[in-house]
Amino acid sequence: MSNRLMFSAIGGFFTAFGSAAAASHAVQAGRKPRDRDLRNLGINPAAFDRIGRF
Repeated sequence: MSNRLMFSAIGGFFTAFGSAAAASHAVQAGRKPRDRDLRNLGINPAAFDRIGRF
């Protein structure tokens, strides 16, 4: 595994982890998570809007 590929994978992990934490905090606070965080997690923001809670 090349160094570039390894660092890319590590960066992707931290991006996903950060987005998950941010989305979790937003939902716990009764707010809608940022679209960017939802997309990073593979969630369609429009589908999330249809949940009806926010």
